[in-house]
Amino acid sequence: MPSAPAEPGLPVPSEDPEASGPAPRSGASVPVHPADGHGFIRVRGARENNLRDVSLDLPKRRLTVFTGVSGSGKSSLVFGTIAAESQRLINETYTAFIQSFMPSLGRPDVDGLHNLSAAIVVDQERMGANSRSTVGTATDAYTMLRIVFSRLGTPYVGPSTAFSFNTPDGMCPDCEGVGEVSDIDLDELLDRSLSLNEGAVRAPGFSVGSWYWQVLAESGLYDPDTRLEDFTETEWEDFLHKPATKLKIGSHNITYEGLLTKVQRVYLSKDRDSMQSHLRAFVDRAVKFTACRACGGTRLNAAALSSRIGGVNIAACSAMQISDLTAFLRGVDGPSVAPMLASLRHLLESLVEIGLGYLSLDRASASLSGGEAQRVKMVRHLGSSITDVTYVFDEPTIGLHPHDIQRMNGLLLRLRDKGNTVLVVEHKPEVVAIADHVVDLGPGAGSEGGRICYTGEVAGLRRSGTLTGEHLGHRVRLREEVRKPTGQLSIEGASLHNLKNVSVDVPLGVLTVVTGVAGSGKSSLIHGSLPGRDGVVVADQSAIRGSRRSNPATYTGLLNHIRTAFGKANGVKPALFSANSEGACPKCNGIGLVYTDLAMMAGVASVCEQCEGRRFTPEVLGYTLRGRNISEVLGMSVAEAHDFFPSGQAHTVLGRLMDVGLGYLHLGQPLTTLSGGERQRVKLAIHMASRAATYVLDEPTTGLHLADVDQLLALLDRLVDAGNTVVVIEHHQAVMAHADWLIDLGPGGGHDGGEVVFTGTPAELVAHGDTLTARHLRSYVGADA
Repeated sequence: MPSAPAEPGLPVPSEDPEASGPAPRSGASVPVHPADGHGFIRVRGARENNLRDVSLDLPKRRLTVFTGVSGSGKSSLVFGTIAAESQRLINETYTAFIQSFMPSLGRPDVDGLHNLSAAIVVDQERMGANSRSTVGTATDAYTMLRIVFSRLGTPYVGPSTAFSFNTPDGMCPDCEGVGEVSDIDLDELLDRSLSLNEGAVRAPGFSVGSWYWQVLAESGLYDPDTRLEDFTETEWEDFLHKPATKLKIGSHNITYEGLLTKVQRVYLSKDRDSMQSHLRAFVDRAVKFTACRACGGTRLNAAALSSRIGGVNIAACSAMQISDLTAFLRGVDGPSVAPMLASLRHLLESLVEIGLGYLSLDRASASLSGGEAQRVKMVRHLGSSITDVTYVFDEPTIGLHPHDIQRMNGLLLRLRDKGNTVLVVEHKPEVVAIADHVVDLGPGAGSEGGRICYTGEVAGLRRSGTLTGEHLGHRVRLREEVRKPTGQLSIEGASLHNLKNVSVDVPLGVLTVVTGVAGSGKSSLIHGSLPGRDGVVVADQSAIRGSRRSNPATYTGLLNHIRTAFGKANGVKPALFSANSEGACPKCNGIGLVYTDLAMMAGVASVCEQCEGRRFTPEVLGYTLRGRNISEVLGMSVAEAHDFFPSGQAHTVLGRLMDVGLGYLHLGQPLTTLSGGERQRVKLAIHMASRAATYVLDEPTTGLHLADVDQLLALLDRLVDAGNTVVVIEHHQAVMAHADWLIDLGPGGGHDGGEVVFTGTPAELVAHGDTLTARHLRSYVGADA
C-alpha cells in the first residue's frame, strides 16, 4: 500500500531516520547521515496551486524522482514550494539595497519547510536571446580556450581579451563581433509608386499620421505628396540616409533621421528574439543577414585569426564539433596552461558524455532547444566544487533518444555522489528506475490531484496500485496491421545543417515517426523541408509567450466567443466582458490581484479588495448568462464549460481542449502556472482547428505521464483516421511502436549523423534493423534475440 503522508494535526513523523526515512538502496554510494535530524527536507502543509496540505520527508543527498500525471502538482511541490522557498530565503540574506535589484519572490503557501539547502534550478528555459551568447561563452569553454591561445598561440597577439569577440580588442571592426551584417530590402520597406501621404512606408510604426511619419512628412526636405520614384537624387539621399540632424518643424525642434538610418537604429539594434511578434515578422521579411565579409562570420579581427596552435586558429576550434575539438586538444600541451587545459578537456568531455558532442562552441545559445539548454547548464554544475546543495531538474530527458538517457542517468548519479540532493521531475521509466526515492502525486490532475499517492522505493511503487505504478511496465505493442499510404510528400536533396543531401518520401494518410539520436538531423529534415507547403501545420517546441493576464480562454480565442455570448444575452457590448478592457476592475486593472511595491523590500501580491479577485466591475458582474456571471464562467474547468456551452464555437474550442486531455484546466488559469505538458497540449488543441491535411508535431509527449501517452496516441489515431497525415518527431518508444511508418536518422549525431539509416514499418525495424533505434525498440517490445 502507498505510504500515507503526514496530515495536519497528526504527530510529526519521527526524527529517527530509521523510522521515517526509506532504507538505503542496494549499491547506493552516498549514505544518508541524518543522526542529527537534518537528513531530510521536511515539507509540512504545502498548498501551492492545487497541492492539498501535502506533508512529506525527502531524504537529503539522495536522488528523488517525482512522478504523476500532468497537472498533478509535481512542479508546484518541487519548483513552486521547495526550490522557491530556498531561493527566497537566500535572497533575504542580502541587504535591502541588494534585494531591490533582485527579482521579487513571494512566500510559497506552506506551513513549514525545514532543513532546506541552497537550491539550484536547472530548468528548460532557453539560454537567453542575446546574439553574442554562444555555447562556448555560456559554458566558459570559450573563455578557457582564449586563455590557452593567449599563452600557446603563435604569433603572440595579446592577452585573452584579444581573442574575445565581445571586446574591442578582439572583435571584427566591421560587424562588431556579431559575425553577420544586415541588408534591408527597400521593396519590403516601402512602395516607390506611392507618396508619403499615400502610405509609401511599410515599416511598423511609420503609418500615416504616426509620430515617425510626421517627422518624415513635415521635415521640409521633400514634398510628402510626391511619389518616391519621382524624388531627386538629393531628396532620395535625405529621405533614406541623412544622419541625425536638428530641424525646426513649426514651433518644435526635432531630430530628423533618414528612413534607413532610423530603421537600423530602432529595429536592427535590438535582438530579434526579444522583439514583439509583428516587429520580428517585419525584420524576417525585410532584412537579410549575411556573413560578414571581413571576418567570414568568425566575429574576430585579423590579429586574433592570425594566431594558431598546431596550424588551427581559435575560430576554427570554435567551429569544430565538440567531440572533434576534444580530440584536437588531447594533442595540445603546454606547462603554462596545463591546469586550464585539463579543465577545458574535462568540460568538453562532459558535454560529449551528455550527448551534446555534436554541438560546436560557436553555436548560438538562443538556437538550443529546451532540452539542450538544460543539459548545457547541467554540465556547468558537474565541475563545481560546491557540495551539499539541492539540484532541481525538470524532465532532463526531454529531447533524448533512449540511447542517450543512460548517459543522462549517469550524470544525475554523479551529482548525487558528490554529496548533493537531486530532485527530478520526470516521466521516463528509465529515470524512475535509478531513483533512491520516489514521490508519486495525483491521483488525477488539477482539482483531482495535489495529493501524495506514494512515497518510497521504486520496487514499492510497482506494487502500489497507483496509476504510475501500473504503467511503469506498460508497453505499447506493434500494430498488427499498418495503414496504407495515400500518397507521399517528397523531400529531395536536403542539406540543412548536418544533413547529407538527404532524399526521402514521407507517406501521406498515415502516422509517421521521425526518430534518431540527438543531433542526428531530425528537426533539420522535417522543419527545414515541410513547413510552408500547402496544408502543412507545424506545432513546434517554441514556448507560449504571455503575461499573467494570459490564460487558456484568451490564448485559444475562446474568450471572444464567451464575450459575444454574454453581450448578446444582455444586450450590451461584448468588450465589457474582457478583463483587459472597460469592464475590468479599476483597482486591480482586471488582474484580480494588487501588487504592492515595498520599495527596497520584496513586493507583495494580495487579492484585490474591491473586486475580491473576480477581476470585473460590479456592473459587469451583474450581467449573467444562464445564471452565471463572467467571473464564474472563467472559474469553470474546461469540462464544466464544455457542458455549459452545449453548442456553437465555444463548444467546439472546448471540445478540442477535452480531446487533448485538458478537461481539468480552469478557463481563467494564468498560462504562467501551466506545466510544460499542459502548454504543449494547449498548442496542439489550437492547431487542431487548422483543418490541415498534414500535422507536424515536435515531441508531443513532452511532459506527458505514461498514462497520458496512451491518450495522445488515441488522438493521433483520430487525426489520421479523419483523413489527415501526422508526422511526429519523437524519441518515445511507445510512439515509435504505434507508428505506421518510421524514418530513422543517424547513425550518430552531428557530422556522424545526417543520413536516413532506415525507412519502413516498426515491425521491419525490429526484425531487421541494426541502428541504435532498432536495438532499443527491439528491447522495448520484448523482441530481443
